[in-house]
Amino acid sequence: MNRKGLALLLLLALGACRHPDIEYLDFETFKVLSVNYSHVVQNGNLNPEVALMGDTDLDGDPDTKVASTQAITLVRDFLGTIHSRSLVHIAGQFEGHDIDGAPMKQSGKLVLPESGPIKNIILVSHYTIGANFECPSQTFPLEALFADKGYAVVIADYIGFGTTAERIHPYMHTESTARSVVDMALAVKPYLKYIGREPESDEVILFGYSQGGSTTLAVMDILQDEYPEFPIKQVYAGGGPYDLAATFDYSMEVGVTGIPCAIPMIVQGVNEGERLGLNMESFFKERLLEHYNDWINSKKYTVKEINRQIASRDLRDIMTEAGRDRSSGETALLYKALLKNSTLNFIPRAPIYLFHSRTDQTVPFVNAEHAEAYFKGRDIRYDFGDYGKHALGCIRFILTAYKDLP
Repeated sequence: MNRKGLALLLLLALGACRHPDIEYLDFETFKVLSVNYSHVVQNGNLNPEVALMGDTDLDGDPDTKVASTQAITLVRDFLGTIHSRSLVHIAGQFEGHDIDGAPMKQSGKLVLPESGPIKNIILVSHYTIGANFECPSQTFPLEALFADKGYAVVIADYIGFGTTAERIHPYMHTESTARSVVDMALAVKPYLKYIGREPESDEVILFGYSQGGSTTLAVMDILQDEYPEFPIKQVYAGGGPYDLAATFDYSMEVGVTGIPCAIPMIVQGVNEGERLGLNMESFFKERLLEHYNDWINSKKYTVKEINRQIASRDLRDIMTEAGRDRSSGETALLYKALLKNSTLNFIPRAPIYLFHSRTDQTVPFVNAEHAEAYFKGRDIRYDFGDYGKHALGCIRFILTAYKDLP
């Protein structure tokens, strides 16, 4: 064999035996920030690094211990069905879009089975978080377990988390949040081909709970209209505030909220996303007005910690009288923006599994009722039952989807 042939043979051999650290180098669309390996299950138990949704609506509730026990039992019963492959967690940075459409670097996480074929890409829209250390690029999201079944799991941090943590998170501003998910998908798809882990199918699966449930529907709308290269195979949406205006009306009618931190998050998030220029003094009572910037925008506190600092679920303690009146001044502008950011505003062209617990006290069940009425006649599989409160519903929803996926 001549020298040129020997060199070619050596290159092919090296290419076939690439070291994992080399496999996940940067690509033009996706800059790798870190690579880690882990399992969902360790010694027969859930890996303690796996992040579960906090008990957003259980503090001070006498049923807290019962619900926690149910959650543990639910996970424990499920562990036997998990393959427990070694998973590769790749945190990375990609070129996304700011609220106004301008280019902006954002971050997120790609999770893959360490070996074997990739079936499809699953685009996960994550649920409400408060602290930056909870964002997908910096944690082990429970949704990563889908990679255990051979899927590529893609989870964007959203604007305001990860590499953009200094920014206000445009909470419940559906366009910018959904764009983060889509932009990461556009960056990851060629990256997977570059590292030799291209999915067997171009079809994508969409998944999200709570804030992520609403965002998932917005992602579906964008992909259907703008990106035929991402045909949608299946959508899983659970516990989402799909109708923000109806959620506002319901909360004002009952006078309490199951998730106090959502009040300042929604007001300032939609204000930021829609560039409304609202004065927070018009909405927040004195104590919240004094502290919301630290509690929310520092990204130091979890949802549970923020709720504890707000220290009330009574809207009269949190919001001004004008802020609770949808026809009053700046609140009328906010209410109009809430209507605009509803995700019940398009026709789905792929099957949807829609989940909601009737006893959810964080995201009112009225959202599921309105979604069922709006999507009437479409390919929707509804799963509405007494599945406990919001956090418990999240675990059940994720595990149900895991079992449902081939």
